[in-house]
Amino acid sequence: MIHPKESRCTGPSRKLATRVVRSASGTDARTGASSVPIYQASTFHHASLENPPEYDYTRSGNPTRQALEDTIAQLEGGARGFAFSSGMAAISTAFMLLSNGDHVICSEDVYGGTYRLLTTILGRMGIETTFVDATDLGRLEAARRPNTRAVFLETPSNPTLKITDIAAVAEWAKKHGLLTMLDNTFMTPCLQRPIELGIDIVVHSATKFLGGHSDVLAGLAVVSNEKLGHKLKHLQNALGSVLGVQDSWLLMRGMKTLLARMECSERSARRLADWLTRQSSVTRVYYPGLPDHPGRAIHERQSQGYGAIVSFDVGSGERARRVLEHVTLPLVAVSLGAVESILSYPAMMSHAAMPREIRLQRGIGDGLLRYSVGLEALEDILGDLEQALKATR
Repeated sequence: MIHPKESRCTGPSRKLATRVVRSASGTDARTGASSVPIYQASTFHHASLENPPEYDYTRSGNPTRQALEDTIAQLEGGARGFAFSSGMAAISTAFMLLSNGDHVICSEDVYGGTYRLLTTILGRMGIETTFVDATDLGRLEAARRPNTRAVFLETPSNPTLKITDIAAVAEWAKKHGLLTMLDNTFMTPCLQRPIELGIDIVVHSATKFLGGHSDVLAGLAVVSNEKLGHKLKHLQNALGSVLGVQDSWLLMRGMKTLLARMECSERSARRLADWLTRQSSVTRVYYPGLPDHPGRAIHERQSQGYGAIVSFDVGSGERARRVLEHVTLPLVAVSLGAVESILSYPAMMSHAAMPREIRLQRGIGDGLLRYSVGLEALEDILGDLEQALKATR
């Protein structure tokens, strides 16, 4: 389906900016169209029963979705990619590689939806989870049991941006025969490629930075080898939570500008984080690019940037609510990673599924806000937040 010339534009020798644009582009071999066609079909004709076609039913495979899956696999440096109806669908399907009686070790300040899946659904199915501070390899080791089968990581974590040494955890996990999974939503393959550091499965909420425009709900997963690819393909087909072809096309369109958007948002995020550290009404700022951020040296070793998410604490839930009431520029909303800035309140949004006492234990206080920096002028972002913070004094 993709024109052969595209391989010369997306090979490993090409710069990332070229690969991001051309991997998600391609030309139609039949017509020369400048983007992958939308194959709006649920089923495909079998010209011969003895020689079945590559595609037979869209749940099992579709050329448009396949182009997206090939794109994310290429960008992450993995063997195969898979597209799902949401980020949680991607994560849930990956966890279906486990069985009753298995045990998982998970980053303690993981996304609330992942926490909900592990505690209220997989736990009911006999899959146990221990949440630990994954920045401490000793705690991971201490949590390992005879029935431990997998480790799930977020780095930077959501929302306090804790940094885990990916290569060290992957090496330790391989020594013990453990499957490693990592949510790379915050960094994207533009800034961090965990498979190259030894991770087995990378997942994304592609709704966020990869899509980039708050108009697509999608999830992606990439595996490091064909054996895992065969297993995940079986699960994708069996469970059926695949991404539709229209959304697959929209996601590829969004991914063409991924690097440019990430670079612009990160520039503003760095300056926003620095500005927040100088505000007397802000008690703490979380951003991997700050000189005193825990794990900064590790992050710089394994990533190519600091990202576009800045979290900060204004001291109390009441003050956080007042900030949310007074901002006029960002969306006050669930989600992140869009061209427009989004200000979220983790306690009632991304981590609402996590009991308050557990949130507080993990540093997700009632005064914590998470700012996803968009493409607006930095001066407007700072000016708007300044007036909102002043209103809380």
